[in-house]
Amino acid sequence: MADFVSPEKRSRIMRGSKSKNTKPELVVRRALQNVRRGYRLHRRDIPGRPDIAFIGLQKAIFVHGCFWHQHEKSGCPVSRKPSSNSGFWEAKFLNNKERDRRNRNALIQQGWGVLEIWECEVHSDDLEDRLSDFLR
Repeated sequence: MADFVSPEKRSRIMRGSKSKNTKPELVVRRALQNVRRGYRLHRRDIPGRPDIAFIGLQKAIFVHGCFWHQHEKSGCPVSRKPSSNSGFWEAKFLNNKERDRRNRNALIQQGWGVLEIWECEVHSDDLEDRLSDFLR
């Protein structure tokens, strides 16, 4: 199946996809303001460069985009596979998921706690409770 937009427009769309300071990440950071803990962002010296890191607590939070990290929860409204160029996307998603697994395992082996929050979960009523529980 052919793409429904031109290659030029697709290129513009893809260039606009951010890896830092995404809308879901900003929602989580706003929720953390209510938990009142100091954190660091995108630390290069921590495996996987977590979106949010609590250095003293050795806790890391990854805010995953459901599309890019292929959230496998049934009924996730954002996670889908493109119908065009399926070979490229399948390899891309497999690489992303494998990288996520490696990063998570590296942190756990170093004694870190890891929380993954999916894009479709950031507006849930229990987000602050999940964050508070994780940081205890």
